[in-house]
Amino acid sequence: MLEWIIIGGGIQGTTMAAYLLKSGKTTVDQLAIVDRNEEPLARWKHCTEVISMPYLRSPSVHHLDVNPFSLQKYVGKADWNNNFYGQYKRPSLQFFNKHCDHVTDNLSIKKAWVRGKVISASQIEKGWEIQLENGSILKGCKLVISIGVGEQLHLPDWAQQLKQEHVGSIFHIFDENIPEMTQLQGPITIIGGGISSVHLALKLSKIYPNEVTLLKRHPFRIHDFDSDPGWLGPKNQRPFRAITSYQRRRDTIIQARNKGSIPPDLHKALMNQVKQGLLCVMDVEVISAVWKDGHISLVDKYEQVVQQTGTILLATGFKSSLPGKEWLLPVIQSYDLRCAECGYPIISQSLQWAPGLYVMGALAELEMGPIARNISGARQAAERIVNSL
Repeated sequence: MLEWIIIGGGIQGTTMAAYLLKSGKTTVDQLAIVDRNEEPLARWKHCTEVISMPYLRSPSVHHLDVNPFSLQKYVGKADWNNNFYGQYKRPSLQFFNKHCDHVTDNLSIKKAWVRGKVISASQIEKGWEIQLENGSILKGCKLVISIGVGEQLHLPDWAQQLKQEHVGSIFHIFDENIPEMTQLQGPITIIGGGISSVHLALKLSKIYPNEVTLLKRHPFRIHDFDSDPGWLGPKNQRPFRAITSYQRRRDTIIQARNKGSIPPDLHKALMNQVKQGLLCVMDVEVISAVWKDGHISLVDKYEQVVQQTGTILLATGFKSSLPGKEWLLPVIQSYDLRCAECGYPIISQSLQWAPGLYVMGALAELEMGPIARNISGARQAAERIVNSL
């Protein structure tokens, strides 16, 4: 019987592991981190590499380690200017990832790694038992579910139909089987107006100059962060926790998120590329697509062809429905776990859903607020759980 099992080895789960180990609440031989990828943060690294994100949106104090200044100390003064950007000291992706590897290596987190896909979880006398697709069974006194919505890719209806009928002509940018960006058939159309689409547009406009078009439904929404910094502390968190209606909490989260927004520096960089004629940006909503002779015609609500393209890349985000439903819903039903109307967990301030069962990330947002899915939310969630023990 292990002391702790963490399901999900991304930013959230790895942060939880770091906090447990550094606080002395467990040791690496009493911990299992279950994830279907080969190593910690594999999905994070894949997605950020696809779009070639140079700097994180979050400031340098948001990372996996317990000490908020750990990343700054790791970079060192000599490399400061090259690896932090702007007034919020946003770290370069390269050094952020190096720091993540530094933290996980120092804590020997890979020794706790269990590669596999969870298919069931059940309560046992002294904790929780999970079963993996390969038949393995793990038992632990405490279980943390830190899965996110990152594997629930959102595709518009017209895109789903096109993807089924013409494989290889359209991809979500976070598809696991997306081809190399240098191997795409031009011209290329990116659908979406958020931070991922803009990073990708900047990258591809250098590979395919004059062959990249970004289509978005709304004018650019320009914000430094994806929610107001007041959500990082008691200014916004205290009144949020005072809301007794979970439907109102959900509405508050939706309103607080700067969904589909980009920071000012990214907007400036994109506009520079547009001025140089390296890419095109259009405000239009696609409602259908017609494939003919190796090219796709994109049609708007006025039934006008707005773009003809060779490859479509969707930067259309993720579905907001409960992650892990295939195995999590039976757990909810078996143990009558509390959920709000939106299907998400109703949990305690210590993020406990049932005895010995905790949640982080998206699953904790009705308690944590709009920062729950972010790196800052991972840090605060891990701290809450550790401090409650």
